[in-house]
Amino acid sequence: MSRLFPAQPIVGVGIVIWRDSRVLLIRRGKPPRAGQWSLPGGAQELGETVFEAARREAKEETGLDIEVLGLLDVVDSIRKEDDGRVKQHYTLVDVYAAAPVGKAIAGDDAQDAAWFDIDKIESLGLWSETERIIFLAYEKWQASHS
Repeated sequence: MSRLFPAQPIVGVGIVIWRDSRVLLIRRGKPPRAGQWSLPGGAQELGETVFEAARREAKEETGLDIEVLGLLDVVDSIRKEDDGRVKQHYTLVDVYAAAPVGKAIAGDDAQDAAWFDIDKIESLGLWSETERIIFLAYEKWQASHS
């Protein structure tokens, strides 16, 4: 299925990965949002569960094995042309996970991978929904580690 002007939404998985109280972000290498910091993730493949997709995408984009801890939210990313045609439509299922060991290395379509303290997130110029999801995950992370 084409990612531009698709016949139906594409299901994607976003992963908020924690180590201690730092979150892992990747610099996107491809559209949408190429060059921007974002959550690791990507399209779900036929026959895999959301959690399986999260584990696969984390490994491909960061080299890390993760433990998926739970579901966060679902976000729609829809971009339209001036004439109203839908250029891109992603339904993003966001999960949060832990990666207690291993070195994060950018792979697949990521240009870079880096850990960020939560107090630096607002200064990165992230998509507003990405920021919201990270802070939602942080609340859950803190609750489970207090």
